[in-house]
Amino acid sequence: MKILVIGDTHGKIKRVRDIWPKLTDIDLIAHTGDHYSDALSLERELSVPVVAVAGNCDGSGPDHQIIETEYGNLLLIHGHRENVKYDSGTLKYRAMEMDCRAVLFGHTHQGVVTSDDGIHLVNPGSLSLPRDGKSGSYAIVRTAENRFDASIVYYSTVMGGKTPPSGGFLRSIINYSDRF
Repeated sequence: MKILVIGDTHGKIKRVRDIWPKLTDIDLIAHTGDHYSDALSLERELSVPVVAVAGNCDGSGPDHQIIETEYGNLLLIHGHRENVKYDSGTLKYRAMEMDCRAVLFGHTHQGVVTSDDGIHLVNPGSLSLPRDGKSGSYAIVRTAENRFDASIVYYSTVMGGKTPPSGGFLRSIINYSDRF
């Protein structure tokens, strides 16, 4: 299975539309929250199944979803309630409790692919409002019976162009003022 993982779109899905024609064989889009309605719009527009969760900036929607793959279950969650900005341990334990082999999460707006005690942790970052000084990012996850591969892909790599400057102190304050 090939999954496009996006999140923290905050009502700005133009960049998802930009990268979509360059992607091939996507079986599913997983949206890690913050503008749950963006996921619903993309499902109608792109005619591909979308699984989504609500983030801390959403009023309603599920707080988690389980994605069944041939590799095993993947937990889709935003992560604000698990304090992902400070520690990934809660995500790992939540995945274990729910019999999941990987977690797809958002909230930090920074792309990450790592593993902790055999649990894969994937944050696609944000195409719309990146917080890592880069051009925005998404993740591609590929699963097979005994295989899990994930990678972060940067918008500037796919679309060309230069990475914008990080913006300094003021931008940092604005970016990190999201209630949780």
